[in-house]
Amino acid sequence: MVSETPNLPVIHEALLPERHPQHDLFICDVADAVLKDVMPQMEHPFYSLSKKPETSVRRYEHNGQWLEITPSVKGLATIYDKDILIYCISQIMAKLKAGEKVSQRVRISSRDLLIFTNRGTAGKDYKALIEALDRLEGTRIRTNIVTGDEEQVDGFGLIDASSIRRKLGLDGRLLHCEIKLSDWVFNAIKSNDVLTLNRDYFRLRKPLERRVYELARKHCGQQVAWKASLEILLKKSGSQSPEKLFRQMIKNLAASDHLPDYRVEFDPQKDMVTFINRGTMKAAEPATEAWMGALDPDIYGDARNIAPGWDVHHLEREWRMWLGDNEIAPKNPERHFIKFCETWFASNCV
Repeated sequence: MVSETPNLPVIHEALLPERHPQHDLFICDVADAVLKDVMPQMEHPFYSLSKKPETSVRRYEHNGQWLEITPSVKGLATIYDKDILIYCISQIMAKLKAGEKVSQRVRISSRDLLIFTNRGTAGKDYKALIEALDRLEGTRIRTNIVTGDEEQVDGFGLIDASSIRRKLGLDGRLLHCEIKLSDWVFNAIKSNDVLTLNRDYFRLRKPLERRVYELARKHCGQQVAWKASLEILLKKSGSQSPEKLFRQMIKNLAASDHLPDYRVEFDPQKDMVTFINRGTMKAAEPATEAWMGALDPDIYGDARNIAPGWDVHHLEREWRMWLGDNEIAPKNPERHFIKFCETWFASNCV
């Protein structure tokens, strides 16, 4: 039985220390940005979980969606490299919320980025940042996964381009970077296909812990719990570990109980993993009728066709909560609701 009393988070030694607890004293807009990631990147295994360079082509298929990733000679982009994209997405979403103009080109202070992502600020950390940009730009993607209302099956990078500015001299300090996000990522941002992440995401030590958190955040969300078979979790994680080792890692994660926002339970008899909501994420307020109004009753029939077997009124509640959480007021609520049902059905029928 799932307890209705949320399990409050604890400071766990398995988490990295918070390296910059006073960062708000010298960073202005960065400190105010809420961590955001685009949902397609959370749903599917775009990134390597290995700390060693992966140079082989990878292909992933699930429920009709496919993803082919070709690394450069420097290796596949890693889940740690993804921190740069999370930083950019978070900054863009903060600007959109403030009513400011945004573009695919993002200029970032290297020091601000390192502090935001809970990294060190020594010379080796700036060098690692440059290497991460190379992998992000060099990794090529082909996929039929839609962002916004567009399907992009031609090859594209996780970022389209990057430039770096240094102080003059061989050992010149890295000043700032300019990144051009790919159309695929920017479409997801413009369409609000984003979710909030816990700040402790950057304190998770192991690549698999980050990936499992992403899957829990995407699939469990603010539900009480979400279950997945070990086989499906392994597939969706993108881990290259054999099932036996993956099973042990999940057992360890359940025993340590340090994953932000979700408690992990593992049933070895059924090989099932359950994620239980701790109740630590900010609860979404359901949109009121005065806020958005009622849906056209005819739309429920379309929703039943899009998500067979699901209670459309339950889906409507989830949709309204999601809108409230992300502060979205759709221009065409009926079309937006149908799109939500389509995405929900694809994501939850695992």
